[in-house]
Amino acid sequence: MDEKIIIAKRIAMELHQGDLVNLGIGIPTMVADYIDHNINVTLQCENGIIGIGPLSDITTETVNAGGNCATILPGGSFFDSAMSFAIIRGGHVDVTVLGALEVDCEGSLASWIIPGKKVPGMGGAMDLVVGAKKVIIAMTHTNKGIPKILNKCTLPLTAYKQVNMIITEMAVMEIRNDGLHLLEVNSDYTIEQVILATEAKLIINNVIPMKGIVS
Repeated sequence: MDEKIIIAKRIAMELHQGDLVNLGIGIPTMVADYIDHNINVTLQCENGIIGIGPLSDITTETVNAGGNCATILPGGSFFDSAMSFAIIRGGHVDVTVLGALEVDCEGSLASWIIPGKKVPGMGGAMDLVVGAKKVIIAMTHTNKGIPKILNKCTLPLTAYKQVNMIITEMAVMEIRNDGLHLLEVNSDYTIEQVILATEAKLIINNVIPMKGIVS
């Protein structure tokens, strides 16, 4: 199974009945395709939409925050950016799912710039990570073998100590007061492989196979 699909499917299992959820650009956008149809989850998009649906196979005038053509579910609504960020900053978003360049064991996040490279800006990530009740990072475990889960982020931070969970193609991890806990491991990998691919120290107790992943 493609590693991005593995990540998106597992994150979808973290969403619950009644949640208002914001999905970031990249892998997070894919989560919309794997949400259980038996639960009512509402997706919010910072460009001014509540009730956005999965990506569209045809060209539409409706786009998500990443500029991808998307669908609108019955009851969906549109509004301006001021209202959108009032919802985010007001603490009304239950879960945000974001990509990252680096995350550290304290839950700090670097997601927006590599020094020396031209980037469009931070976007809504800075607001989302402090406004949402739960922050889940969706990313590949390494960058061509170089760990992305670190003792301390080396790139400029998006937010300090705001991440709650990290979900990669290899594992599910949760940041708690005492450190970074390894909760689940994809059965295609061993715990030892996850440790070797992670710079940060992992707290390991009662690790289970990654939920919903079939090799």
